[in-house]
Amino acid sequence: MRALIVTNMYPSAARPALGSFVRDQVDALRRIDGVDVDVFSFAPGGMAAYVKGAAELRRRHHGDRYDVVHAHFGLTAWPAFAARGEVRAVTLHGTDLAHPRSRAITTTALPFLDLVAAVSESLAVAIPKKAVRGRTAVLPIGVDTRRFRPIPREEARDKLGLAPDGAYLLFPADPKRPEKRYDRAVAVAGGVPLLTLGDVEPQRVPLYVNAADAVLVPSEREGFGLAVLEALACDVPVLATPVGIAAEALEGIAGALAAPFDEAAWRTAVEQHLNTHDPRIEGRARAEAFSTDRMADNVVAAWRSLL
Repeated sequence: MRALIVTNMYPSAARPALGSFVRDQVDALRRIDGVDVDVFSFAPGGMAAYVKGAAELRRRHHGDRYDVVHAHFGLTAWPAFAARGEVRAVTLHGTDLAHPRSRAITTTALPFLDLVAAVSESLAVAIPKKAVRGRTAVLPIGVDTRRFRPIPREEARDKLGLAPDGAYLLFPADPKRPEKRYDRAVAVAGGVPLLTLGDVEPQRVPLYVNAADAVLVPSEREGFGLAVLEALACDVPVLATPVGIAAEALEGIAGALAAPFDEAAWRTAVEQHLNTHDPRIEGRARAEAFSTDRMADNVVAAWRSLL
């Protein structure tokens, strides 16, 4: 099976953290026997970026024919039509349906696709069913459990230059993204140092997770919510609002919390971890259920069902 992934979310030298989760899925797909995957990525931007992307895609792959052309992010479904494929698919990630303008453009592409997937059940509910003529599916990206694994806290903090015995919390996102609600994390942290992620090199993110006493994910919305699984894969306590995958992933995990944001309740939950030396939870087994390899198997199964 030959597949082409088309996306405007993919790491580059200038933005190494952009779309690292898509790259992780591509790597997992390439580990599957009998699956040959090419990637065409282009820089995000306004309408001109999509027009330019379509032209460049046509130039690079005009002589190629694929069994599957799969776009990641709704708007990229349009430039993906420049490639020839027997089956066309898209994975929706959240903003493509939440942002009014992006939703309108995304929705107009859906009738022409054989498969419309969302990264979570909660996001799938937001897909306008009347616009879909093909199949729908839930195809999460998954967590790279090879990269995200328990690392001794002292080792992680040493590599990051942090105090070995200090207290630290992690807000695993760019504070500039309003839907992630950095303000809530700051309120819960109080005077405890709050680490954040922006354009941190993806290979160093597991160090930040393992260095923290707990991970705070107080998001207003999440298409999927990969940060929750990354914390679980490292056996690090995580508190999250019940959006995206959080409620399902954290159910029954002692020391984890999936609950609507309440500053007092969250602060109480965090304090038990701050008062424990190197607090850990048993979360890795749950994360393994959402590993990139398992999720890639689901993607290939969806492709094969259409061919």
